[in-house]
Amino acid sequence: MTTTSTLSEPHRAVRWWLIAVAALIALMVLVGGATRLTESGLSIVEWKPVMGSVPPLTEAQWTEAFEAYKKIPQYRELNAGMSLSEFKEIFWWEWSHRLLGRFIGVAYLLPFLFFLWRGGLSGELKRRLWLLFALGGLQGAVGWWMVASGLTERVEVSQYRLATHLVLALLIFAGIVWTVRRLKERQQIAAPARLRFTSALLLVVTFVQIYFGALVAGLRAGRAYNTWPEIDGAFVPSADRLWFETPWWRNMFDNVLTVQFEHRMTAYALFVLAVLHAIDAVRSRAGAAASGALWLLAAVSLQAVLGVLTLLNQVPIDLALAHQAVAILVLTLAVMQFERLASRRSAETQPRAVPVSQPG
Repeated sequence: MTTTSTLSEPHRAVRWWLIAVAALIALMVLVGGATRLTESGLSIVEWKPVMGSVPPLTEAQWTEAFEAYKKIPQYRELNAGMSLSEFKEIFWWEWSHRLLGRFIGVAYLLPFLFFLWRGGLSGELKRRLWLLFALGGLQGAVGWWMVASGLTERVEVSQYRLATHLVLALLIFAGIVWTVRRLKERQQIAAPARLRFTSALLLVVTFVQIYFGALVAGLRAGRAYNTWPEIDGAFVPSADRLWFETPWWRNMFDNVLTVQFEHRMTAYALFVLAVLHAIDAVRSRAGAAASGALWLLAAVSLQAVLGVLTLLNQVPIDLALAHQAVAILVLTLAVMQFERLASRRSAETQPRAVPVSQPG
């Protein structure tokens, strides 16, 4: 008797719920990128998780919010003389970013509680979903921790905290993508161990590259050294320009030249690794893994082109957001490829064997 695996209706609903949440997180990352590019992130100087969802509604409330902004260094050193209408423009970017974060929290928690009430979630799946929820709560705190770094002594947020905020958001996003993939039963792909290793390495390097990209954004390093393939007059700048700060490791996070250089070098490494992985997957006739490797290579190639164009044009907002959007695509494909090749020791689903000759 021929049998087929069917995904239970509760798990089908869980998949679509998580896909919707992942899409919202991707949107929030892009809104966060626009908030950074428009220098809007410090326009709201208080953290009110509940009451902060209501924007100023009267002229007096707008004036109060503007006066609070005038007290921080960014206004005094960069935006002195800004009009109230100009302040409203940057306020709406930050308010939208925060409101979207609150909405994601509700969009995650309420359906999750409903699925828990209905039952049918395995213990492992429940633990993973609770962990993702906890990381989401932590992300809100990290967001305020980031904003707080720019309210007293700096004119922008700390690039360390900005990078932490972005990477944590995309770690949650990756966890959701992985969970969605694991909710559907698939046959294990027979592939060489080296192919599994390089898929894992691709995912790690993608996260490293995203982290370095956040440092570039935090330091505005993309607005400096706007030549390619040379940087500071050479393909590899002189060591005394790359490593002049002490201790030496601070250059990797604070030196504009070093940060942009490491972002470029990691991009080259990611591209080469994606090429080798794709060649290996095709030669190994790894089926869906070969197709996944080629799609990943295509996305990495597009991301590299967008990165160069963004740099040469000194970071216009449209190219910068396209660059960030494709970074999310690269991460998605990297997670999918790693999951595709990873072992399935414990499936999230428990599919029913339904005879094809009988209703199921």
